Amino acid sequence: MPTAWVLLIIGSYVLGTFPTAILVGRRKGVDPTKEGSGNPGATNMYRTAGKAAGALVLVGDMLKGLVIPIVGVAVDGRPLAMACWAAAVVGHIFPVFRKFRGGKGMATAGGGVIPMFWYVALIGISVFALTVKLTKRGSLGSLAACVAVPALAAAFGRPGWEVAVTAGIFGLCAVRHWSNIKRLLEGRETAVVGRAAR
Repeated sequence: MPTAWVLLIIGSYVLGTFPTAILVGRRKGVDPTKEGSGNPGATNMYRTAGKAAGALVLVGDMLKGLVIPIVGVAVDGRPLAMACWAAAVVGHIFPVFRKFRGGKGMATAGGGVIPMFWYVALIGISVFALTVKLTKRGSLGSLAACVAVPALAAAFGRPGWEVAVTAGIFGLCAVRHWSNIKRLLEGRETAVVGRAAR
């Protein structure tokens, strides 16, 4: 494997570990790993610290997935970009600096869709938003997007290996939603309701 690949993939993983929610939470007097669902992600920040905090975490986590594939394409094309995207998502979900206890990866995964398949991103965001609007459940929106994005990539005729990598990324995100899936089946999943920012 070329040195540039190794460095960029490692760098992508490290970037993925950047603790956006924890840093934003400190500014708001909230620890997202101990409040709400305990997940350091945008939805939990929205619930526990308000809309502004949730939006800030969402943008920050999306940027982790968006920026590095652009660099990968510039350095050595789409294969490297896809590898960097996957590494950033793995870094977000399994951050070595926090004992491999990270978020669920949806924002970082979603950010990577934008430079890789912008047309899929537009539809995928619509699927997510519509599902959340209809069900009031962020987890259902995320799970719908996990299914829709790889399916859309395939429908638009992307190469099989790109569809496989995309399915792997969003499959991992879906697995990380296992606790949400269990609560949904039991009828205990809470609605996305933010409170006033602190």
